[in-house]
Amino acid sequence: MNMDDKEPSIYSKLGVSAEKKELHQAIKDIDKGLYPGAFCKIVEDIAGREDYCSIFHSDSAGTKANLAYLYYKETGDISVFKDVVQDAIVMNIDDLLCVGVNDKIILSNTIGRNKKLITGQILSTLINEIENFSRKLTTFGLPIITCGGETEDIGDIIKTLVVSVTVFTTLRKKDVIDASNIQHNDYIVGLASYGKCNYEKEYNSGIGSNGLTLARHGTLNHEYYDKYPECYDEKMDENSVFFGKYKISDKVDGLPISIGRALLSPTRTYTPILLDVFHNNREKIHGIIHNTGGGQTKCLNFGKSIKYIKNDLFEVPPIFKIIQDSSNASWKEMFQVFNMGHRLEIMTDQDSAENIIKISKGFGIDAKIIGHCEKVKERNNLEIISPYGDFHYEQI
Repeated sequence: MNMDDKEPSIYSKLGVSAEKKELHQAIKDIDKGLYPGAFCKIVEDIAGREDYCSIFHSDSAGTKANLAYLYYKETGDISVFKDVVQDAIVMNIDDLLCVGVNDKIILSNTIGRNKKLITGQILSTLINEIENFSRKLTTFGLPIITCGGETEDIGDIIKTLVVSVTVFTTLRKKDVIDASNIQHNDYIVGLASYGKCNYEKEYNSGIGSNGLTLARHGTLNHEYYDKYPECYDEKMDENSVFFGKYKISDKVDGLPISIGRALLSPTRTYTPILLDVFHNNREKIHGIIHNTGGGQTKCLNFGKSIKYIKNDLFEVPPIFKIIQDSSNASWKEMFQVFNMGHRLEIMTDQDSAENIIKISKGFGIDAKIIGHCEKVKERNNLEIISPYGDFHYEQI
């Protein structure tokens, strides 16, 4: 057994699970839809068409919204709430893209706030950015139809802010990308999560919207413990709250933006790239994995009796090195919580892999073959071979 497995992870001590064992247990008897192996649950077409199916999906920006509040209180920069909207939307849209969606999507939102802390100005910023970012996705060629939403003043149960989005669409069954089709000898193409691509305004750290509980507590200084009691669970051990090295405005060598801006970098969407990929290579794609909850181990939930071998990953971006050094999390846990440099994986053949890489680089996003798949007799498992160690993970 790896020494890292003997002690509870930092993430679990913070009250969060990368593996989500309880969730998997809770849903084990729930109907998995028409394509049980697909990245999103897919059900019968709402209009009863035999050749179509429907997809309804919901997600949020998670505790990143809480961090945006802290950053705003420290700096007065209200624009960070725009990034939180992008986080919530992309966490839904890019999940839909993983099953092949490429046409009209209906979008609604739910904003839960503590009215005493989240002002009307912040609320206006959030609502307007939902419209603005939806229009941006539409210009990419993915029409988004916004249908309003709900704002809940629920300070009794929410300390600061929760920003959630729900999406709905339909898709031709022949266009569904079903990750259960991941095959022996498939190449794994990774699309970088960091850098500055053609459609982004500034450098993106690559953090995405997962692992922010570990990222913010393990990176930010304990001075925020007394200043912002609304930003953590008061039942947590004080030693686990904001136990990192940095203030939110600190600069670090190798990172072109402050620690706070890096932790709040908006989740990159791969929409324009995937729409292009679908046009040219859809039939050769066997699976697409959005490395959200579970980070680099997300793939374990998809495919049948597949060993994922990731032996040529991107160099770990600065933000993850900073989090690891500041929090003292093990590298094995880091790969299990964060995307660590690429947030999208496409399983396909060699010719399509090379074309996908070319398409991605055309948008200013680095891409490369980061590994391959092997068929095995046992359940799904994963080998990560990295400069920080070789790590093995198994499907729950």
